[in-house]
Amino acid sequence: MEKNGGFASVRSLSARLDLANCDAFLKTVEALKERVEAENVSLRQDLQLLEGHPEILGRSPTLQKVLAQAEKVAPTDASVLLLGETGTGKELIAAAIHDLSPRRDRPMVRVNCAAIPSNLIESELFGREKGAYTGALSKQIGRFESAHGSTIFLDEIGELPPEVQVKLLRVLQEKQIERLGNPTPISVDVRIISATNCDLAKAVRTGKLREDLYYRLNVFPIRLPPLRERPEDIPMLVSAFVEQFGAATGHSITSIPKSTLDALQHYHWPGNVRELRNVIERAVILSRGPKLAVELPSLQQPVGRPSLLMKDVERDHLLRVLEQTGWRLKGKGGAAEILGLKRTTLQSRMTRLGLRRPKP
Repeated sequence: MEKNGGFASVRSLSARLDLANCDAFLKTVEALKERVEAENVSLRQDLQLLEGHPEILGRSPTLQKVLAQAEKVAPTDASVLLLGETGTGKELIAAAIHDLSPRRDRPMVRVNCAAIPSNLIESELFGREKGAYTGALSKQIGRFESAHGSTIFLDEIGELPPEVQVKLLRVLQEKQIERLGNPTPISVDVRIISATNCDLAKAVRTGKLREDLYYRLNVFPIRLPPLRERPEDIPMLVSAFVEQFGAATGHSITSIPKSTLDALQHYHWPGNVRELRNVIERAVILSRGPKLAVELPSLQQPVGRPSLLMKDVERDHLLRVLEQTGWRLKGKGGAAEILGLKRTTLQSRMTRLGLRRPKP
């Protein structure tokens, strides 16, 4: 009986332990489920802006900040000013903002202000009546009228001549335009997204841009980071471009060497994503086998004159010192000592400037 009773006690204890373990397991599963659900919500929020724009690629914090800002302002009618170097994707972000806005049912009207001759830009934007000037043989509807109820994207906004700036200011203030040759005001309902790769604040100081127009355009500025500030996105971009151009040329690329990706991530990319896209297109065309062959020596020096921007000068100087010391930061003769900086300060600047030690 004692023996059987002992077995019964063991079985009872085992059952209690199993129940306890089962309860703990269920709690763990429930916690994991809640965590996954929370992450899925966050992921869905991150991806909402990208669903209709697969060409916007990247998971870097700097790009995610841009996407969050774009998604926040999209449902409003606020004027948006996109700031960034050439090739950073300003038009893509403008299109994404439009597609998330209540105006998405009508196409966004795109205007490159630098591509239209200064003597024609006014009639292109605001329209003209027949006979408004010599050669105006017919009436023309301007881009703002075409964008009624939609969004107009004004790229290179800093290139607008002064007389056109006055009319654009009226659109922003009064929602009205006048065609050339007709003083009758025409009401337009247009959301303006503008973009520039120039320093508009400097343009205001030099008198090239009206100050009141600048403040009207700069309601919600979004700065697009250059590619060198988000090198972690480069492998994803390279893979997408390889797939795109491989399909277009019928050349199947199945391998991208790690050394190639490392070299691409350490290049300065003065032309940003547009330059990367062109480099990969050429590489896909020239690669003879399934392995991507990029002409790495051509990537060592940017094309054209070196940048005189302070951040670029600082980056180039730090890079030279780091290469000189073999990327050794601390100790006698290390980069920090040569530069007269604390090691932590140097590391912070390297992160800000996108400088990372090449992998062996």
